Amino acid sequence: MPTVNGSAPSAAPAGAADVVCLGESMVTFRPAQGQLGGLGSVASFDRGIGGAESNVACTLARAGHVARWVSRVGADGFGGHLVEEIASCGVDTSAVRRDPARPTGIYFRTAGERSTGAEADGEAPADDTPRGEVAYYRAGSAASAMSRENVDPDALADTRILHLSGITAALSADCRALLAHLTGPRQAGPLVSFDINYRMHLWPDAGTAGRVLKDLARGSDLVYVGEDEAEAVWGITGGPAAIRAALPEPRVLVVKQGADGATLFERPERPERPERSERPDGAGQSGQDTVTREPAPTVDVVAAVGAGDAFAAGFLSATLRALPAAQRLRHGHLMAAAALTVPGDLARPYDRETADRLTALPAAEWGALRIGAGRVTGNGEVVTG
Repeated sequence: MPTVNGSAPSAAPAGAADVVCLGESMVTFRPAQGQLGGLGSVASFDRGIGGAESNVACTLARAGHVARWVSRVGADGFGGHLVEEIASCGVDTSAVRRDPARPTGIYFRTAGERSTGAEADGEAPADDTPRGEVAYYRAGSAASAMSRENVDPDALADTRILHLSGITAALSADCRALLAHLTGPRQAGPLVSFDINYRMHLWPDAGTAGRVLKDLARGSDLVYVGEDEAEAVWGITGGPAAIRAALPEPRVLVVKQGADGATLFERPERPERPERSERPDGAGQSGQDTVTREPAPTVDVVAAVGAGDAFAAGFLSATLRALPAAQRLRHGHLMAAAALTVPGDLARPYDRETADRLTALPAAEWGALRIGAGRVTGNGEVVTG
């Protein structure tokens, strides 16, 4: 496997993957040199890449896993740049197709967290978290044309985990049909991981989003949802237990609670989905949920964009290694913390030895950690990331 803190490895060869991530990636433009204010006042931008699913793939590849990204990009310079940059992280991009008739999506953003809740409708946020301004130029993009007819099913099936997100479902009717097929009834195939990833401005209305996202979540094996997302799209305000009551079907449900941490609900395999030796979700006996909650470490936040994708990557990495529930959540928190300390969507993860040592700390020491750019402090200890 490639090392994590060395130079970026070349793209992994085609073949069996640990995780396949399906979804749109775009070229991103963010204010250069720390310029503040709305998009209209920004004079120049730095170029980067961004996409929920490709972020997960890049982070997993950098952490030493075999990751494949499946998508469509335009036959333009931006599409070439995306494929090149994602491949440079060690991701297999052999299943990405170039579309000569449609462009690659781009977007511009300021600093701050993407809006999912009531503040987007004019209400002030409940905390001091800066809310970012985002302008998408992705309508009619190459990725929005993904469908059951033009996505290679073998590229999606030859993996232990298939990772999807609600963003793809918002792109087009064909994309929704593709995700409905992938999360539909099945007796074999990879474990399906689904991040709700609600982006209100991509949907015609919250009602449509709520119905589609709930259906996709109910058909998935492992689901991530933030408390803020659950309130915005489904009106659920009762905390993790209420969210679990609304989504009883997924075997594994992770409720993200921002700076407060995350809660994991896990139950044995559903009867209609028998155990499969190639699936990394472990064996189980009949019974009720096991509930595990882990606080997040304190983080000196630079930008919140990309943290949710990094959390999913950390949790999936630990799932592939069959780590205990608490360690899976902590690896998610640690990956998210790394992303929070950089201005772009992607951060290089901590090397595995360091991550394993930190996530195995006693509860009191884990709770005392403070993570900043390139450093972790706790009880006087400093670790370079």
